[in-house]
Amino acid sequence: MTELRQRVAHEPDAPPEDKESESEAKVDGETASDSESRTESAPLPVSADDTPEVLNRALSNLSSRWKNWWVRGILTMAMIAFFFIIIYLGPMVLMIIVMCVQIKCFHEIITIGYNVYHSYDLPWFRTLSWYFLLCVNYFFYGETVTDYFFTLVQREEPLRILSKYHRFISFTLYLIGFCMFVLSLVKKHYRLQFYMFGWTHVTLLIVVTQSHLVIHNLFEGMIWFIVPISCVICNDIMAYMFGFFFGRTPLIKLSPKKTWEGFIGGFFATVVFGLLLSYVMSGYRCFVCPVEYNNDTNSFTVDCEPSDLFRLQEYNIPGVIQSVIGWKTVRMYPFQIHSIALSTFASLIGPFGGFFASGFKRAFKIKDFANTIPGHGGIMDRFDCQYLMATFVNVYIASFIRGPNPSKLIQQFLTLRPDQQLHIFNTLQSHLIDKGMLTSATEDE
Repeated sequence: MTELRQRVAHEPDAPPEDKESESEAKVDGETASDSESRTESAPLPVSADDTPEVLNRALSNLSSRWKNWWVRGILTMAMIAFFFIIIYLGPMVLMIIVMCVQIKCFHEIITIGYNVYHSYDLPWFRTLSWYFLLCVNYFFYGETVTDYFFTLVQREEPLRILSKYHRFISFTLYLIGFCMFVLSLVKKHYRLQFYMFGWTHVTLLIVVTQSHLVIHNLFEGMIWFIVPISCVICNDIMAYMFGFFFGRTPLIKLSPKKTWEGFIGGFFATVVFGLLLSYVMSGYRCFVCPVEYNNDTNSFTVDCEPSDLFRLQEYNIPGVIQSVIGWKTVRMYPFQIHSIALSTFASLIGPFGGFFASGFKRAFKIKDFANTIPGHGGIMDRFDCQYLMATFVNVYIASFIRGPNPSKLIQQFLTLRPDQQLHIFNTLQSHLIDKGMLTSATEDE
């Protein structure tokens, strides 16, 4: 300490221009150290014991370790039961639930920012955050409505106008929020307010964009929604179980309770679970058919002729494995092979979404995002891995599964002028004649 004081005393004064820039920084916005000290001194909400009183009484004789095990287990089974119920209720209910989860996750993250920085009394922070959430949802879900409900949109005049100028309206709404933010800037808190502006936009990127991709996956078929989510849930449960009973080796410092035993055990359990669940679900049209809107009945339909992806095929087993199990061939659905990729990602890469969330919570010295679910924390604590998984599934479908969508091409074709439609018709006819799939009028004569 004495050496440090001597060094400071003998150091030359900073140049005048440096002193001026430092004073300007203190006037126009807080320095990083000021912001850090104020952040650390800001009171953070402490997670309380939110376990239902019934469970507390029933488990009062157990140690805290086993009590937590039973609370997590009981609430996990309740959430799985709720998951089955909303699947039974159909695609529309699933979309509404995804929207509600998105709003709740956004609320939990924004509340952390507000609790940390509320002592600054920043104007319009929460108002602008929710306004930008509205704008981004309007943009994304407006695009979805136009893509999947084209006939309905074209039938209603107000919807047709909103669809035609959708992007311009979305940009105008965002510009209004942008101008409101600029007008809300306070002289002594410029830097902090831009921190919070970035906080809001990163939260929107993580939460809204991913939930939008979940909806897109759902429209490809409920199996693309259920299997990935179930694999993440299975990996979370099995990693916890293996870690609880066999865990000895720490996995990562961000999550001290995570172990290599749980990580590896969760991986193998998730791959087996994904194969079995995919086999069961691939046999039902209601799971494998794309979700489409029926304009005649004004409802969603999931009826189609299953593609080759969901038809049993025979595969030869490699010779090394044949000598072990004694089988030469095996009948399975091609989707089961894809499920290996999905379950592998869910168990090896998906947990890093949880590690990221753990690092975020440690940065702000909080245990959970909220106390919505006893023993589990907030909604965001349960969906930190799901959002990363949703992005992977969407990219995977676009890269390896999805081809051109004929219904969307026809929708775009019908919006063209008659002369443009006739030109495309003649071009397509000439192309099919050249391919030998059609005969020309002269040949018919």
